[in-house]
Amino acid sequence: MLTSTYHRRLPIPPYGTVRIARLPAPRQGGLLFGLLLFAVGLLGQLALGGSPTTPAWELTLLLDLEAIGLLVAFFSPFVFGVFLPLTE
Repeated sequence: MLTSTYHRRLPIPPYGTVRIARLPAPRQGGLLFGLLLFAVGLLGQLALGGSPTTPAWELTLLLDLEAIGLLVAFFSPFVFGVFLPLTE
């Protein structure tokens, strides 16, 4: 019987003993980034929305910033705080 040290079995730790570093920064950073996007879009709408010379694409961009900001602020804590720890 031919044996080789290349095919040696590696020890596998029991389930739940592998610790991945906790990620508080993406959770909080994602929430703050989403709120910042929302605030920029909202303040831009308030500042430029009343002006008749503002192009429509700028108003659309600001509205998109608001919508994307709300989505990022809502889903970032869910993804980094709930979903990723469940996949460990």
